[in-house]
Amino acid sequence: MKALIRDRYGPPEVLEIRDVDQPMPRDDEVLVRVHAASINDWDWVLLHEQPRFPISLMVPWIPILGSDIAGRVVAVGKQVVKFCPGQEVYGDLSRFRSGGFGGFAQYVTATEHALALKPADMTFVQAAALPQAGQLAVQGLAANGPLRRGQKILINGAGGGVGTIGIQLAKLQDVEVTGVDSTPKLDMMRHLGFDHVIDYRKEDFTRNGRRYDLILDTKTNRSPFDYLRSLSPYGTYATLGFAGSRLLQLTALGLLTRPVTSKSVRVVILKQNLHLPYLSERFEAGQLVPLIEGPYPLADAREAFMLFGSGNHKGKIVLTLD
Repeated sequence: MKALIRDRYGPPEVLEIRDVDQPMPRDDEVLVRVHAASINDWDWVLLHEQPRFPISLMVPWIPILGSDIAGRVVAVGKQVVKFCPGQEVYGDLSRFRSGGFGGFAQYVTATEHALALKPADMTFVQAAALPQAGQLAVQGLAANGPLRRGQKILINGAGGGVGTIGIQLAKLQDVEVTGVDSTPKLDMMRHLGFDHVIDYRKEDFTRNGRRYDLILDTKTNRSPFDYLRSLSPYGTYATLGFAGSRLLQLTALGLLTRPVTSKSVRVVILKQNLHLPYLSERFEAGQLVPLIEGPYPLADAREAFMLFGSGNHKGKIVLTLD
């Protein structure tokens, strides 16, 4: 089978398409013929992040990246009860265990708990765009409890996968949503339903005097202490993407604010595939359509990764493996 593989850490240039052996499902696994897979932050981080020790880990421990996949079941292990060959499925394979990732290949194995049935009218490309970004959008929007009428929400990094899905889910409620991103994405964001848009290069939303009940941060590229002044009383700052160096700051911010303010800080830890049925329902109801950049054939994977790294993509970047 064809697979996008790398032998070392580095930029997208280290990625190569090779013929590799097709995996065999274990008793508790499903074998999926992958038709589409999307690029996520984890793929970008794991592409570049070279361990400092031990020396044996200088060779990537995940040679084939890719976690969000959509495809068709071709075989099942004898313990599998949820799926049978021929069914169309999608899901997130990012759990760090033997067999995790591997989605940028024509075939991949996964436990049945990592997959859900794909709606018949959802394309494989659309399905591959939903798992991680969709889960993070759902879980991030609920970081301060269920959305309530009249709340003011801000999404930082709103033009990517989480933001373009999150705005569609948020606007199912009577809330006001502001999106922050770069100028080329602002018209697209307005079209998706953002009530207000901010170009981060021209305006610092943490210093413009506006207050929000929920700040959903997909970037976390500045000190989290900056966000406190933009929260309303009882407001919540929720981060989805943070560098390791920010974790201590976030923990400290939560501990410091808890005794002296009603504001709260949340680190949203992805719960894989928990809300895939909800996302399928919203799609089938016509309330959610993932925004796709591409799709790109596997042969153009390097270019797709470079676009992802630039941050200039709109919505989700999807690769096709047909």
